[in-house]
Amino acid sequence: MRLEKIQFKTQIWSGDGALSGLEDIHDQRIFVVTDPFMVESGSLSKITDHLEAKNELSIFSDIQPDPPITKITKGIAALQEFKATLLVAVGGGSAIDATKAMKYFAKQASHGEVDLDLIAVPTTSGTGSEVTNFAVITDSEKGIKYPLVTDEILPKIALLDANLVVSAPQHITVDTGMDVLTHCLEAYVSINANDFSDALAEKGFRMVFEYLQRVSDDGSDLEARQKMHDASCIAGMAFNLVNLGLNHGIAHAAGAQYHIPHGRLNTILMPHIIEFNAEMEKGIMETPNQAAIKYAKLARFLGIRGSNPKIAVRSLINHIIQFRKKLNMPATFQDYGISHELFEQTKHEIAEAALKDGTTAANPRVPSADDVIKILETSYS
Repeated sequence: MRLEKIQFKTQIWSGDGALSGLEDIHDQRIFVVTDPFMVESGSLSKITDHLEAKNELSIFSDIQPDPPITKITKGIAALQEFKATLLVAVGGGSAIDATKAMKYFAKQASHGEVDLDLIAVPTTSGTGSEVTNFAVITDSEKGIKYPLVTDEILPKIALLDANLVVSAPQHITVDTGMDVLTHCLEAYVSINANDFSDALAEKGFRMVFEYLQRVSDDGSDLEARQKMHDASCIAGMAFNLVNLGLNHGIAHAAGAQYHIPHGRLNTILMPHIIEFNAEMEKGIMETPNQAAIKYAKLARFLGIRGSNPKIAVRSLINHIIQFRKKLNMPATFQDYGISHELFEQTKHEIAEAALKDGTTAANPRVPSADDVIKILETSYS
């Protein structure tokens, strides 16, 4: 058996009163990174109200989805000028990832002299970025997303408060919620999976199916909101231990080309990735591989039984497709509005980038370029 080294560096504050813990911070020069909506809507004050009495604050809100390198460079210059002593990231995955990148590159630029602690405050329930050593940054000119993977960017504290996500619209709620499901599925069948990651992935998987429909139907359901917020973090802990897989490898590559919201893109790909990993093309009576056996275990949590694992996997795929439909999510790239012309122009480039993506390395079945193109084509229409 291989040696497993399990470590959770980030302290998690979850539930009622989590925000009030910020009032214990004092005498800091806090560089707050967020997106323009958080400032314009006044939502940022829910966090800054707990900080501004005892600290100096500088707000950097020049953040956009799929944060480009240019914005990160601008942020580093601003935090250096402010002489920040603490970073606070407030927002979705883009704001948190951008702050992680600023933390990392500011340390590199100072030759290790500036190593700022980071408090991550997610306002969406999906990325798990508040507990992971991953960040994704974009080279807009080349249309390429680069994963940054290092323990140096792990937040010191993750603050999970459902009151910060209660106003999220339905489409963002389900996009991010299905991203949680993707994280659980990929961590569970990763080639690096272990007992610890499996326990986390199983729990997150069950929570998504128990609470995502509830919060989609009623965004004011605070119990369901908090449970999905926690599930996002749990799934992040799972994949931070063992990496992800081809679903994210393709999503990173296709997202840079099509700008489909990340969770929605993952959800379009998901049934086809499960089919590929479980080798469903060989028929349901063929001896199941390890991925099929593990997917079948997850199916049992949903009450799905099968006379053999592949029958259970087929039922799991159908269950996910129906779940996606109930959440009013598109099933294909075409449904989302991607033209056939654009798809044909980009599919080979996407396949090449997906194979090079760092997350693809942990996929349970090694894909070829032809395999990825086939998955893309079945995902198109």
